[in-house]
Amino acid sequence: MEGGNSPSLQLQQLPLATAAVSVQPHTDSFSYKENLIGALLAIFGHLVGSIALNLQKYSHIRLAGSKDPRAYFKTKTWWSGFFLLVLGELGVFSSYAFAPLSLIVPLSAVSVVASAIIGIIFIKEKWKPKEFLRRYVLSFVGCGLAIVGTYLLVTFGPNSHEKMTAENITRHLVSWPFLLYMLVEIIVFCLLLYFYKERNANYIVIILLLVALLGSMTVVTVKAVAGMILVSIQGALQLDSPIFYIMLVCMIATAIYQATFLAQASQLYDSAQISSIGYILSTTAAISAGATFYLDFTGEDVLHICMFALGCLIAFLGVFLITRNRKKPVPFEPYISMDAMPGMQNMHDKGIAVQPDLKASFSYGALENNDSMPEIYTPATLPIVQEQHGSKGASAPPYRVLEHSKKE
Repeated sequence: MEGGNSPSLQLQQLPLATAAVSVQPHTDSFSYKENLIGALLAIFGHLVGSIALNLQKYSHIRLAGSKDPRAYFKTKTWWSGFFLLVLGELGVFSSYAFAPLSLIVPLSAVSVVASAIIGIIFIKEKWKPKEFLRRYVLSFVGCGLAIVGTYLLVTFGPNSHEKMTAENITRHLVSWPFLLYMLVEIIVFCLLLYFYKERNANYIVIILLLVALLGSMTVVTVKAVAGMILVSIQGALQLDSPIFYIMLVCMIATAIYQATFLAQASQLYDSAQISSIGYILSTTAAISAGATFYLDFTGEDVLHICMFALGCLIAFLGVFLITRNRKKPVPFEPYISMDAMPGMQNMHDKGIAVQPDLKASFSYGALENNDSMPEIYTPATLPIVQEQHGSKGASAPPYRVLEHSKKE
């Protein structure tokens, strides 16, 4: 009897063991609820984060002329933005534990739409309706396209779910598709880094491709860390596994290097270009990493995949139109242009206006009264000696240099 029952017991236990490490298809209705929860958390996090950044920016603008460079730390507006920013990042971080990676990443277009709407609402300029429509029509069209693309992403997004246990993450980490993907990504990253560092190829596409490749690994590790925390909260402890801390270290390291390259890009290029090109490249790289590591599109039919790709393209176009019409920041100049001062005689040198420096400045171009300064600090003068045209044969030097001795 025992020998006859053992094969049946093994056959009954085999599906349970394989189901624990396999990606669950979207036949379960609860998986749709998880997708909705993750999408709502991501949208909420991006909205709150956008509001927080605008609050902090408003605080910096109000205190731009303050002598204390850290005066914004004393304002309630800046701290309100800081706490809202932390809340938004927590919302986005939590969303990775519920929904697939390929669904959460493109939803960052919500922050671009929210920033555009907030910027239009809080315009301080006086405008006419015709000028406003002509000036911001691309932004309105871009917002509409981004909203349509977001709806398609949420509706037709991948619906594969699995528990983020240490066993599942380890199995994905050593799978041959991901190892091949990592090999290709490392080679491409090293080539881009070589051209950027050694060949001084400071093109925006190269810098943002470096950011996108690092960002793809960041979101993969973020989903692993967030999913393992959620499984631990549900009762199955995963925080004692070494893979959790490996993913945590990789998440922090890639995020730091990603921020470094973004800072370098912001010093060379306009923020609007960084937002649009960075969103397209980062989203594409993250979706590819999610499809390779977590097998997000396993079991999806062709219609869902095509509609998801269409939603991504529409969101890309919307973000591009929004950022295309964004104003470029004008750098602050600590002097007044002389040709803008009424009643002031313009001084030009070959068509270039001479600008006065700040007071107490000894740099070139200072137009100040030097009578009160010591004579030793005054520049050498070149008095012109007029030539006498009476005798053509005698030639006198056109000028002479008055040198200052140490006694003077």
